[in-house]
Amino acid sequence: MSELPAGWTLWNDEAGGRRILAYRPDVFNESNFPSECMPTIFVWNGSRAKRPGATQVRTSTWHAVLYMEPEIEAEVVAFETREAAIDGAAELAQRFSDGEIDYRGLYQVPRPDYFDKLDELTGRES
Repeated sequence: MSELPAGWTLWNDEAGGRRILAYRPDVFNESNFPSECMPTIFVWNGSRAKRPGATQVRTSTWHAVLYMEPEIEAEVVAFETREAAIDGAAELAQRFSDGEIDYRGLYQVPRPDYFDKLDELTGRES
C-alpha cells in the first residue's frame, strides 16, 4: 500500500474488499465539527448506480471516491484493480492534504466555519 499523507488514517480495510480512509478524525469528532463532515475516501467496486441496493452489486471496476460528507462527492477516480485503486486513493489523499481539491464549489449552502477549518488543516488559502 502507498504511504498515507499526514492527517489520513486507515479507518477500515476489508480483505480484498472495501477500504476507507478518514481525514483527521481527531478534529471531526462531534465536539469540534460533526463526524459526518469528516472527509473520507472509499475504495470499493460496488455499482455507482443511483438506485436502492445498487451499491451491493459488485463490478469489475474499482473506485476511489473522496466524500466531503455522505452525499457530497468531491472526486471519483476509476481503476481496473483494487491495488491500483488503493494507490490512487493515497494519491487523492495527498492532493487533498496539499489543498489541491476545491471543496467550496461543491456546496449549495456555504459552511464558512467548516471551510475555514479545512483551509487551515490543508494549508489552502480561501
